[in-house]
Amino acid sequence: VQLQASGGGPVQAGGSLRLSCAYSGRTSRRFVMGWFRQAPGKERDFVAAISWSDGARSYADSVKGRFTISRDFAKNTVYLQMDGLKPEDTAVYYCAADGTIIRSSWSMSTQYDYWGQGTQVTVSS
Repeated sequence: VQLQASGGGPVQAGGSLRLSCAYSGRTSRRFVMGWFRQAPGKERDFVAAISWSDGARSYADSVKGRFTISRDFAKNTVYLQMDGLKPEDTAVYYCAADGTIIRSSWSMSTQYDYWGQGTQVTVSS
């Protein structure tokens, strides 16, 4: 499984960005796709996840109501729509995938086997 993240960049506070994560290789409807982020000097934190099969979603409290995760079967792509961006959202954003993860572990980065390269999001005040 290969994951390719894109869509990051500089944006002013209050603005929007849409991140994309395109995947290729072995796929499964059992996959869960997640987004994580890591700011300099900090741990990698959970942002959002979506079940490829039924579209169930989970969000970190810090992004609820501002970020939306979605999937496109035809394009084998998962999106993270980020609205109302804040300077504290500045980080490198990573997409991840796993075919065996259980719902209660969606927020745990150690449970994902596949990772894409990061894409930098910088929010200025």
